[in-house]
Amino acid sequence: MRVLLVEDDDSVAESLKRGLARYGFEVDWVRTGGEALAASGQDLVLLDLGLPDTDGLDVCRHLRSRSGVPIIVISARSEEVDRVVGLEIGADDYVSKPFGIREVVARMRAVLRRVGVNTGTSDSATDQVVLSQRLVIDRRARRVTLDGAEVPLTPKEYDLLALLSEEQGAVFTREQIMEAVWDANWFGSTKTLDVHVAALRRKLGDVVAIETVRGVGYRLATR
Repeated sequence: MRVLLVEDDDSVAESLKRGLARYGFEVDWVRTGGEALAASGQDLVLLDLGLPDTDGLDVCRHLRSRSGVPIIVISARSEEVDRVVGLEIGADDYVSKPFGIREVVARMRAVLRRVGVNTGTSDSATDQVVLSQRLVIDRRARRVTLDGAEVPLTPKEYDLLALLSEEQGAVFTREQIMEAVWDANWFGSTKTLDVHVAALRRKLGDVVAIETVRGVGYRLATR
């Protein structure tokens, strides 16, 4: 699934690229409206309105006049009038900054479903992750069961476990985890990550191991 990201802010763009890659999206990144209008072949457009060469609303209008590609506006302009104008000229959705990667992905998938594009998220293999014979993650229901009984996880504990389970055995850095679970706009202490890891270890017992990679981060291994 190819996404055209039109964003002049390097830090926002890099964060989105890393986050979307974790969810299986291929990102083509451009910085200007001119580059956006010259691009082709993408399945969805993420469009910032604050571009250096033209107003993003004009880019949205031009894209919609020639293509039915889904467009999601991502912008610091949070006033209702900006959202209304964006939607009226052809945007399919509008996300205000600051935002988290999970919100953006959820909106992308919703828009793609509305236009009839298969995002692959309805596949049962994607919906359920079996970490062992005893532990199962149901991504659609956001439930974790151990020996058939639901494990009472907080939202952040669930998000942390779901992230680590995406690539079992792979090391996730503390920065990657904080960005994915607590979003790129988290400015608190990363010690909260250690607290949540400790809570998961208590609740999951010896079924899986959340291993500490000293000086780097964590990885998930089944036992």
